[in-house]
Amino acid sequence: MLDIDPELTPKDFGGKLVRFWQLSGDKILRLEHDYDSSIGSPVFTRNGAYTTRGWTEWTQGFQYGSAILQYDARGDDQFLQIGRENTVSNMATHVSHIGVHDHGFNNISTYGNLLRLLREGKMPFDENEKNFYELALKVSGAVQASRWTSLPDGGFIHSFNGRHSLFVDTIRSCRVLVVSHLLGHSLYAENDQQINLLHRAIQHMQATATYSIYYGENRDAYDVRGRTAHESIFNVRDGRYRCPNSQQGFSGFTTWMRGLAWAMLGFAEELELFATLDKDDFEQFGGADKVRAFMLRAATATCDFYIENTPTDGVPYWDSGAPNLHKLGDYLNRPSDPFNDYEPVDSSAAAIACQGLMRLGQYLIKAGDKNGHRYWQAGLTVLNSLLDEPYLNLNAGHQGLILHSIYHRPNGWDYIPTGRLCPCGESSMWGDYHAREAALYLIKILNENSYYTFAGCAQ
Repeated sequence: MLDIDPELTPKDFGGKLVRFWQLSGDKILRLEHDYDSSIGSPVFTRNGAYTTRGWTEWTQGFQYGSAILQYDARGDDQFLQIGRENTVSNMATHVSHIGVHDHGFNNISTYGNLLRLLREGKMPFDENEKNFYELALKVSGAVQASRWTSLPDGGFIHSFNGRHSLFVDTIRSCRVLVVSHLLGHSLYAENDQQINLLHRAIQHMQATATYSIYYGENRDAYDVRGRTAHESIFNVRDGRYRCPNSQQGFSGFTTWMRGLAWAMLGFAEELELFATLDKDDFEQFGGADKVRAFMLRAATATCDFYIENTPTDGVPYWDSGAPNLHKLGDYLNRPSDPFNDYEPVDSSAAAIACQGLMRLGQYLIKAGDKNGHRYWQAGLTVLNSLLDEPYLNLNAGHQGLILHSIYHRPNGWDYIPTGRLCPCGESSMWGDYHAREAALYLIKILNENSYYTFAGCAQ
């Protein structure tokens, strides 16, 4: 399990963060110069070069959002120009995309970060530019919310698989519904029915907490507290839950670790936001305390599962039940081995999870809960591993920033180097972006800047 370093502090990261952002900037510029965008959005690297992989268009926002985060961290105007110009030129289709559950990835990473920088005074203020970003986020939230499956007790944003399918990943798309709501927007349906976007986001979070997360309560024969199902399947005729499933994990009864990480971060960042909202916003759900209780239950269960089912350095293998893990021996009681011959690690899960751990820790510390320090230190421990070899990529000839990321192991999409038996040595847009996001989050705490949240673009 994760060997939490209780002595780590943000100040210990000073030198590592300087190196990280220098490498990050070099990678962004190289990708901007060398990548052929006519082939599609960059998704993951193969033999050190970013390439595309048609499935859904969910990574372009991470590409341009990375440049915006780089500008925020270092203040170099060329990165703002890259992020701003590409957002205006290339991201409109993502705002109106009715076929995906990924609006919270693409559009918060671009329009959201740009609007936040405007509000923080970190770029020249222009009223028309502000209105442009706000309109994009308002529309994106409404379009995402319209992808809806109703249940007897609420509903959820369904995945690209269809109305029967709830993906745990989509917890992070709730962000765009909430931002749209905070900007004063609603979804209007037939007969001018007004749909409250915050309420719809809460219903999706409630469905995720109920069906995607396990709590060790004998729900099935494999019910372990914190275990997470990538996909939950419903009968769309009567709204009845049928079974767990997985698209990118090993099975519906094991835990795909990146799906777990999405839940960890999604619940933690929404908990932070909900602590700032008016109690009246939660009245129809039984009150703010009731909403926060189910979210905190999900957040702590998933974070605890991650801590308990990850090697000592905090970088997990791609699935907790991957079929060849037993060949690695006592793999949870030593550092991860990305070069082993049996099962790949997934550094992108660690890049997402470390921020979830840190945010949950900060939420609990502010609430006076002593358990918050454990999660905070756990998040620092994971990030500390990512900011060093073998995960931080020091090779200038390789376009990725964080190495040993996995996309889709069951489909065999990940690059296996010559002479090896498992995928390793490659990067992903989401892994690189979330490492940058976690590093920016820590920098702002280290420098005692305003606390960094996704809702900073709307509050």
